[in-house]
Amino acid sequence: MLRITLVKCGRSMAHRFMSSVGGDSALPSNLRIPTNLIDVPRTKRALPLNADLPVLRRCEEDIAAHLTPKQALVESLASRDFKPVGLVDLHPDVFAVQARIDILHEVETWQRNFKRISYAKTKVRSEVRGGGRKPWNQKGSGRARHGSIRSPIWRGGGVVHGPRGPTSYYYMLPMKVRVQGLKIALSSKFTQDYLRIVDNLDIPTPDPQYLVDLVAHRHWGDSVLIVDVGEEFPENITQATANLKKISVIPAVGINVHSMLKHETLVLTLEAVKFLEKKLLWHDLRYSPIYPFKLPYTDLP
Repeated sequence: MLRITLVKCGRSMAHRFMSSVGGDSALPSNLRIPTNLIDVPRTKRALPLNADLPVLRRCEEDIAAHLTPKQALVESLASRDFKPVGLVDLHPDVFAVQARIDILHEVETWQRNFKRISYAKTKVRSEVRGGGRKPWNQKGSGRARHGSIRSPIWRGGGVVHGPRGPTSYYYMLPMKVRVQGLKIALSSKFTQDYLRIVDNLDIPTPDPQYLVDLVAHRHWGDSVLIVDVGEEFPENITQATANLKKISVIPAVGINVHSMLKHETLVLTLEAVKFLEKKLLWHDLRYSPIYPFKLPYTDLP
């Protein structure tokens, strides 16, 4: 009997191994992922070696001697087809920092909770309606002693140690941790080839379908976050993205870790790159050891 059991177990294990090697999944058909939902493997775009593309922007901030600027292609939204118009230098202290998943998780958790307010509230025995008189005499009835029918041990009574909202979950992370989270998110997008640089946000038509076709044709993924400097954007891009749920446009001053992680592709304009590098690198030297000491936010660039 034992020999028969071992033989059956060996045959099943061999069948699973051969099916995994041969490509046939051992899962039933109702548990397999449909082929149309499996993403095509992405290949990182290589910079053209022989193409004479101009460098449209160079790093204005100082770069350490042991570091070199990163280069990325600059695209245009004037047509659906991908055609690079130049190159851009990216500061390595912003777009090539070491990945720290713990800092990303810490900043994402803070961003979700620091504005959270819980309005859950339960009533204690003094707040429940009724129960003002003693339900029966202290002695003589044979029942347990009670002073109110709204006692927490009664059904319909008060709640002990329940939530007493509104409760604020506000807390603040150190500024350097939040800045480092932004740098890590930008570097992750650049490393994974989910960062796109465009010269401007001018598109030829306000039709949303043009933007949807452009995103699909250039393989930008399911969701796109477009960032530019200023609060007013071109009229065509504003109308095209007004009713699109998966393509968002925000100003550079409002960029955050949650929005970058939520969207698959990040699109920055040249002005947005300049703005982010200036703001994020300023925090590395914001606290000067020379007196008089300046309070935070008094020496903004």
